[in-house]
Amino acid sequence: MDFTTPPYLLVERSSVRRVMLQVLLALLPGVAAYVWLIGPGIVVQLAIATVAALAGEALMLALRRKPLALFLSDGSAIVTAWLIALSFPPLAPWWLIVVGTLLAIVVAKHLYGGLGQNPFNPAMVAFAACIISFPALMSQWPIPGLKLSLLEQFQIIAGVLPRIDAMSGATPLDALKTALKLGESKVDVPTLLATQDVFGYFAGRDWEWVAGGYLLGGLWLWQRRLITWHAPLGFIAGLALLAGALWAWNPQQFADPLFHLFSGGAMLGAFFIATDPVSGCTTPKGKLIFGVLAGLIAYTIRVFGGFPDGVAFAVLLMNLCVPLIDMYSQPPIFGLKNEP
Repeated sequence: MDFTTPPYLLVERSSVRRVMLQVLLALLPGVAAYVWLIGPGIVVQLAIATVAALAGEALMLALRRKPLALFLSDGSAIVTAWLIALSFPPLAPWWLIVVGTLLAIVVAKHLYGGLGQNPFNPAMVAFAACIISFPALMSQWPIPGLKLSLLEQFQIIAGVLPRIDAMSGATPLDALKTALKLGESKVDVPTLLATQDVFGYFAGRDWEWVAGGYLLGGLWLWQRRLITWHAPLGFIAGLALLAGALWAWNPQQFADPLFHLFSGGAMLGAFFIATDPVSGCTTPKGKLIFGVLAGLIAYTIRVFGGFPDGVAFAVLLMNLCVPLIDMYSQPPIFGLKNEP
């Protein structure tokens, strides 16, 4: 035992470590589907992001004169690193993952005081900053059916092999939006989903199963009572209700709710990002409000905005509203009446 550290801090860090380990375990079904269907390059990105996160964490802890072993072992930096790697394109250059991860750890986390003090989700700060700063690189996703070995994908990430345009393409969400915009009234959603190779059974080809893996892991976290149902259900309901309303109104121009729930970062956002206990709401009612509004905003951005997906921006916008939501969703104190 480290006798220089207060006992309560040791207990707190031990609890955080157990939670973070289970979050990483919950991500494994999605990661396994990712490796099987998309390619093993994501393993390289997870490793790069993890190393960058631990290095950035160690640097900031040293500058702040905090015990390195205690804080590095709590697992929070690794969870942030994994969320960044899973949000970025799997064949993105190594330096892009490093830049995003260091931005999340150094700026979005430690400059606000470290774990428990950051008002914004660090992984989503990294994604938003990088997609604005490097839009071309953040849009280079592997085409469906691309078969490259782990060595080949590692060489592309490291910059040893040149990037070929035929290896990358738009995400299913971006492909749908672009096709509808270019085709105007001559193209409809059902035709696109049935004819383009980027789409699968009910969402993006292969990506629908990755989203299913995140759903499975998220339900396991809920079963373990590490998260509550409020934020995930609110997010899914907000996204599905708006998608369903527009789809019912004009199914030729708007995809059905199932497509939106299993495309992009919807499931990852619902169970692993909107449930962040630090940057999210604290009350059950507040979590539900947070989730519903985040889902509505995410759909609005991905369909009508300029970005292929809106989960990151929706979560960050709702992070700004957390103090207000918490203030008005606090239950009354027992024995006291609300003032008129």
